[in-house]
Amino acid sequence: MAKPAPNRPLRPATLLVRGGLMRSNVDETSETLYLTSGYVYDSAQQAEQTFTGEVQHFQYSRFGNPTVQMLEERLAQLEGAEACRATATGMAAVSSALLSHLKAGDRVVAARALFGSCHWIISTLLPRYGIQTEFVDGGDLEQWKTAFKRPCQLVLLETPSNPMMELVDLTAVCEMAHEAGAIVVVDNVFATPLLQRPMKFGADVVVYSATKHFDGQGRVLGGAVLGSKKWVEEVLQPFIRNTGPAISAFNAWVILKGLETMHLRVPAMCRSAAAIAQMLEEREEVECVHYPFLASHKQYALAKRQMAAGGTIITFDIKGGKAATFRFLDALRVIDISNNLGDAKSLITHPATTTHSKVPAEDRARLGITEGSVRLSVGLEDVADLIEDIATALDAAAGNTAAPRRKSAGRMVVEETAEAPAAPAKAARGGKRKAAPADAPAPAHAAKAAEPDLFAEAMQGLFSDPETTPAPKPTKRRQKA
Repeated sequence: MAKPAPNRPLRPATLLVRGGLMRSNVDETSETLYLTSGYVYDSAQQAEQTFTGEVQHFQYSRFGNPTVQMLEERLAQLEGAEACRATATGMAAVSSALLSHLKAGDRVVAARALFGSCHWIISTLLPRYGIQTEFVDGGDLEQWKTAFKRPCQLVLLETPSNPMMELVDLTAVCEMAHEAGAIVVVDNVFATPLLQRPMKFGADVVVYSATKHFDGQGRVLGGAVLGSKKWVEEVLQPFIRNTGPAISAFNAWVILKGLETMHLRVPAMCRSAAAIAQMLEEREEVECVHYPFLASHKQYALAKRQMAAGGTIITFDIKGGKAATFRFLDALRVIDISNNLGDAKSLITHPATTTHSKVPAEDRARLGITEGSVRLSVGLEDVADLIEDIATALDAAAGNTAAPRRKSAGRMVVEETAEAPAAPAKAARGGKRKAAPADAPAPAHAAKAAEPDLFAEAMQGLFSDPETTPAPKPTKRRQKA
């Protein structure tokens, strides 16, 4: 028998473990995996009433599934949203949110700094269906103001953006968008609900790739769309029901289990990312570092207002262009080259030739994506090992060591004999260290990686203060409309 829900708000860590929990009549401890495509009815009348909406009963797993429903309710409670629908992928979430709301003749305004596939939807797909689109520089409020002088139905933005970590002032943009008649859709994948809840700043819809931090271990694909109950049930659900971007019950179950540890994983990854970002600023081989909680970030003050921490992603530019950058990537021994992110394993990619390779070169240049830009997703490894790996690879990029070359051998990677790499340098050879901001904590060096206080202040109380989210109520199985 399910216990009565506590009559008080629950904290994020508790919601991540218990939110949306729905036990069957055998009272299992773990969430049940309902691997079924369809459902049976007690009578022909019950089947008829299910389809007319007179009774609540699951019909078909493309429309709804008990395991998927648990995931949706847990995410809604965590986000502070009225409703959620899970999808097969993050891009299914983005496309469903947009296409369910828009029609020919509508107009969309989007921040220019978007993930490559999101950029394609705005620049290429929507215009095919008679939907007008316009890009603006997300950090320039005057451009937003100008764009909203004409009627608009929808706004799409990321903050922080992929990959250059550009921020958008959510409060200001949401206010202007609503005055223009638009709903605001925010891709919050880099921040996660733990570090930023866009609806608190006025956003109407939030989308996620659940593949990233929610699963957190690189196992399955998934996505989520969150919004008001009215919008989800009347606008989004008919689209999902009839077009079929449904998530599998198995993937939903895996993501549910991943969520149970997200409040442990994300803060640990953020602490490591903050230390690595400071170390990178000290290296002469690095042109610039983009991390929201570095005082050198051009939107540092905004980041401190909107986010609880700087996040798990760092983007930085390596001097010497593509050749030096590829030497750096190939010299890494702990960090893997991969275009995924939010994983327990640290992953790095070269956006210009991977995630944003289909974005026109002139648009990449405008976004600041260069041949030397790399995006690092910081994982759960020991931060000292990560710093040493990065420092050694930076030496190799600058030609200061003869790093081992990777050589594929079936499923294994073996290293050819080469000169042993030198110990990580505290600062680059042949040049002065970059000056750290006066109010920045002492840098974390390669030889001894101390965790700074950069993250601690913002994270203080993140899991200790009750949230405004209502406590979950005992849930009965029901079929969505």
